[in-house]
Amino acid sequence: MAEKILFVDDDPNILSSFKRTLRKHYAIETALGPEEGLRAVRGSTAYALIISDLRMPVMDGIQFLTKVREICPDTIRMILTGNADLQAAMDAVNQGNIFRFLTKPCPPETLVMAIQAGLQQYRLVKAEKELLEKTLRGAIQVMADVLSLVNPEAFGRASRIRRYARDIGTRLQVPKLWQLETAAMLSQIGCVILTEEALQKVFTGQPLSAEEEQLYSMYPSVGADLIAKIPRLQDVSEIIAYQEKRFDGSGVPKDERYGETIPLGARILKVVLDFDALESSGLPRAAALLQMKRRRGWYDPRVLEALEDVLGDEARFQVKEMAVQDLQLGMIVGQDVLSLKGVLLIKKGQEITPALLERLRNFAKTVGILEPVRVLLPIK
Repeated sequence: MAEKILFVDDDPNILSSFKRTLRKHYAIETALGPEEGLRAVRGSTAYALIISDLRMPVMDGIQFLTKVREICPDTIRMILTGNADLQAAMDAVNQGNIFRFLTKPCPPETLVMAIQAGLQQYRLVKAEKELLEKTLRGAIQVMADVLSLVNPEAFGRASRIRRYARDIGTRLQVPKLWQLETAAMLSQIGCVILTEEALQKVFTGQPLSAEEEQLYSMYPSVGADLIAKIPRLQDVSEIIAYQEKRFDGSGVPKDERYGETIPLGARILKVVLDFDALESSGLPRAAALLQMKRRRGWYDPRVLEALEDVLGDEARFQVKEMAVQDLQLGMIVGQDVLSLKGVLLIKKGQEITPALLERLRNFAKTVGILEPVRVLLPIK
């Protein structure tokens, strides 16, 4: 599909002129004034390039393109004006992060050269972003895979809470949901500092020794420090750093933050981590939820309410038993998966992802799995 270009001007004659001149070579759209331009930007797939007049009523081109940048930061922005004002040019570059500042009258060949340069810049930005996202996804997957090999228990816990975190985040309309899911998936990375025995105590609700308690209090910061070294994961790192912080400000880290000053993602992880710990200790879901409600000041009430709603939704699942070869992505493991010798391979509650499905199939080929496997499927 051709890359779209939007021209914004308060003069319909100028817009018509642009369209006549350029429509044979480019996918041109026009908007009469900044307000119509913003509606077009919000209601459309991304524009590769937006060229706006500077002098317009209500909102000038710099203000308009600054708003455009907030909505679609990858779009390349240019100003076209009859006013060759140096201060206006400086403001355009500094405030709206403008790629080019063109003056009227602008010869067609000059405009075409500017458009070509703008489209080339857009392609470079998109290519760099795609490469970074692939690298980021790869780094996240490597860390998750390492955790699954080094500590399957911690990996299993991360897999279980990821589903709850995602569903709660969706209900609360969390922006950048991928950051919350990533934080959930990497939330247990810091557990590498704990012994297997200490982790088993944590996951089954047994009391820790003083030394184990001290180490356990450090695991969020250890994980956060590891993740902070990966580009674009600084916000994820902050979520993990505060995932054991209570809503009233107690817990770790010991600082002045409390309530809504704690990142929302961390407040969500605190709820799902504690719920998972209570459920793993043997408490039925209703009892675990009741115990959490009695812990005054521990949790964001909105998040706890969202968890209750999510659990209510999960009651509408049907139980099926099937062979490993018939398992599909998105199903929920309904009971612990054991080897033929009775060794725990996968704890219940995990969503079947591509990585988990591959592990199950490998286990079936190597150590053997007690089949059929019980799974939960949403009732449609």
